[in-house]
Amino acid sequence: MKIAAFNVENLFDRAKAFNEDNSATAQDIIQSVTELNSIFEETNYSAAQKARILELVAALNFNRFNEGPFARIRKIRGRIIRRPRAGGIEVVADGRGDWIGWAELKTAPVNEIAILNTGRVIRDVNADILAVIEAEDRVSLKKFSEFIFDKVVGELPPNQRPQPYTSVMVIDGNDDRGIDVGLMTKPGFNIGLMQSHIHDLKPDGKPIYSRDCPEYAVTTPTDEVVWVLPNHFKSKFGGNDAASVAKRTAQAEQTANIYRRLRQDGQDNIIVLGDLNDTPDSAPLQPLLADTDLQDVSNHPNFQVGEFNVPANNPSRGIGTFGLGNDNNKIDYLLLSPALFGRVTAAGLFRKGAWPGVQPRRWQVYEQLTKKVHVASDHHVIWAEID
Repeated sequence: MKIAAFNVENLFDRAKAFNEDNSATAQDIIQSVTELNSIFEETNYSAAQKARILELVAALNFNRFNEGPFARIRKIRGRIIRRPRAGGIEVVADGRGDWIGWAELKTAPVNEIAILNTGRVIRDVNADILAVIEAEDRVSLKKFSEFIFDKVVGELPPNQRPQPYTSVMVIDGNDDRGIDVGLMTKPGFNIGLMQSHIHDLKPDGKPIYSRDCPEYAVTTPTDEVVWVLPNHFKSKFGGNDAASVAKRTAQAEQTANIYRRLRQDGQDNIIVLGDLNDTPDSAPLQPLLADTDLQDVSNHPNFQVGEFNVPANNPSRGIGTFGLGNDNNKIDYLLLSPALFGRVTAAGLFRKGAWPGVQPRRWQVYEQLTKKVHVASDHHVIWAEID
């Protein structure tokens, strides 16, 4: 059985701000939209909050229709902002009860070559069970599997073409941008029982998970059941403030609780995998990495980082799963229960769809990947083969 996790960073559409060459610009846009929504949820808007709303609206360059190049205010009922004909702008709602709506990021199609490169990565990794991070929805993931994956499989000689993914599942999560975690499986690996955790709440009544931590019971061709828990923890993008750290900590704690409950129920074959958005030595991940018996496949003696060319003064071993693969960019994980970790026969990273940098190019890429916009993802696939 081969299992893998891949943050595809959206299959067909993604936030338009991410298409900007300047990552700081994208960060500012996302921060502004996040702050707007935070203020919008207040029961009563103070004078200072109303002034801040106007500052953020100006920063996002909204027009008279409350729409800017990268974001918009989606209004369902009531009114939040008024622009008198005489000029100026004012916040007319006094709190959450006066209107229904929110701020949202605009999306734009992903580059066509990048979409095909994503398909090539999934084709070449050829996992029996693939956790897909940042999938828009089940329909998009199914279409991707049926059309894009089928197209790139056709590039190979008939005797080298992998089997298609016959089961595709995504449970809608908590992210307003529609970036969820999903699962794709090959014939013989059947998705059975499923349980969502989108309604798991913190003491303040807010959801623990930014997306979800679904539980999937996958039956293998040998009739063993493997419990697969895809995850996408709170990102540091837009700022790694105390609230961000606290949210990742809560997510790690709850995922550890789910894992312990499965073990107590007699389940030995459990995998927690995906983009945890923090490094192995970070405090937020310790409830999962240090306080359970889950084992990181990156620590297995059979784990191979593959081709990794770095300057002589770079001490990285190449275990990073994001960007240029430096060790401090290890944020994607494949964590195995002891029963599975002991049966790992091979494991590693697949980087061929990620930008290799220059001087030197750190790894070989697809011939179609000639510009950074063509990358399948900024994340590398982490995978393991289990007997």
